[in-house]
Amino acid sequence: MTLESLPGSSGYLDLFPERRMSYFSNPYVLGLTVIAGIGGLLFGYDTGVISGALLYIKDDFEIVRQSSFLQETIVSMALVGAMIGAASGGWINDAYGRKKATLLADVVFTAGAIVMAAAPDPYVLILGRLLVGLGVGTASVTAPVYIAEASPSEVRGGLVSTNVLMITGGQFLSYLVNLAFTQVALKLCSK
Repeated sequence: MTLESLPGSSGYLDLFPERRMSYFSNPYVLGLTVIAGIGGLLFGYDTGVISGALLYIKDDFEIVRQSSFLQETIVSMALVGAMIGAASGGWINDAYGRKKATLLADVVFTAGAIVMAAAPDPYVLILGRLLVGLGVGTASVTAPVYIAEASPSEVRGGLVSTNVLMITGGQFLSYLVNLAFTQVALKLCSK
């Protein structure tokens, strides 16, 4: 039996229609995809939320208000961490497996969030942004691989693309949060 070559398809599903499935036919895989995609949501949220948070950071730290270099460093340090996390994420996945790599990314991200929340000066804030970046960088490598390995081949592409959807969803969510904080600040200033 030979498979007919069709554009964009191997013809496999045409020969075996019983293998067709929808994205929602396996709730376990769909749930796993959404949970693993939270790493993408955090990545998008963290890269977007700094645009609104920087306004308040400049209010809290006079030195940041006076230094464009510090502002740029605070914004970009999460991306530097993400590059390092993504570069080392493959090795971490191979050495420890997808679940442990995800847990490690979660722990590092949480530690970074705690460091940022408790930052007494902008330099500790930069360290927290680096840690958050390491976490989201590792998660951005791990999540798509984990989703691909757990997904049935018939819907693998659609489920793996969920991670990218979550990244853009996280960016959108961060801008909504920034808007909400801006509205609250405007109401407080007008009183």
